[in-house]
Amino acid sequence: MKIVVIADEDFEVGHLECCNVDVLISCGDLNDRAIQQAMETYQPGLTLAVRGNHDADTPFPKGVVDLHLTTRVFEGVKFGGFKGCWKYKPHGHHLFEQAEVSKLMQYFPKVDVFVSHNSPAGIHERDSEVHQGFHGFTAYIERAMPSLMIHGHQHADSQSVFHQTTVIGVYGERYMEVRRPP
Repeated sequence: MKIVVIADEDFEVGHLECCNVDVLISCGDLNDRAIQQAMETYQPGLTLAVRGNHDADTPFPKGVVDLHLTTRVFEGVKFGGFKGCWKYKPHGHHLFEQAEVSKLMQYFPKVDVFVSHNSPAGIHERDSEVHQGFHGFTAYIERAMPSLMIHGHQHADSQSVFHQTTVIGVYGERYMEVRRPP
C-alpha cells in the first residue's frame, strides 16, 4: 500500500514525485487547504486525518475521514488515530492531560497503523515542555503492538522501533509503503 503522510508544515506539502497513492494521512497542524492541495496532487483512494494542537476545532473538509478515537479498514489495513498533544497551556484546541489520554487509549482496539499528532512518551520528544509524548500511547503500543505508528508534532523526521512497532515521526511530508496483512 502506497501512503503519503503530511504534518506540521503547510509549505512542505505537495512536492513529492509519486503517483497512484492509496492513502493520504494528515498528522495535524496543517490548514485544511494544505490537506486539500495534497489530495489534489496525490489523488489518494482514502484520506485520513487527525487534528494537531494548532488546528481549529472544526470538521474536516468533505472527503477527509477524521480518525480521532475511531478505526477505518482500507484494503485490508486497519487504521486508528488520536488528535492533539498534551495540555501544555491552559487554553486551546486538541489538548489533553496525560491521564485523560491513558484512560481513552486503555480499550482502544488493535490496529495495523496508528496515526496521531503527538508521539509516544520518550520517543522522538523534542523537549519536556511543549513537545512531550503521551504515556497512553506508550502503553497502547505495549498492549496492542500495531505494526506502525505515525505521528507529527515533534518537527523532525524520525524513525524508531519500540517493542515490535515502528514509530515514524513526520515533518512536512513523507512517502512510504506499508505491507497489507496476509
